Amino acid sequence: MAVIRWILGRIILLLNFIFSPRSPKRPAEEQAKLDQATANLALYQFEACPFCVKVRRAMKRHGLNIETRDAKKDARARDELMQGGGRVKVPCLRIEEEGEVKWMYESGDIVRYLENRFVGAS
Repeated sequence: MAVIRWILGRIILLLNFIFSPRSPKRPAEEQAKLDQATANLALYQFEACPFCVKVRRAMKRHGLNIETRDAKKDARARDELMQGGGRVKVPCLRIEEEGEVKWMYESGDIVRYLENRFVGAS
């Protein structure tokens, strides 16, 4: 089963590479403002997880520079996810606003949050 999962993961990554969306072109000042607004976000993910790929594609499509933390390969990121979010489930978006930290699971919810919060607001 692990071999099949590994092969499917490589296929997902290959297709994502081939059909990767383009980031929108923005003036440098506007992009810097957007980067500052997303500085307090972090996406905990696994590289080949199809739901994580979905979120990363949405981030790229909208030109959102959000830090990604691989909870599979990085033990520290895995521990942060477990301690903060309560479980090791990806994708998970860590949102820090006004000193409060929220953990958002589910790819659809994350994409919706990013689009509502940042698309058109830049």
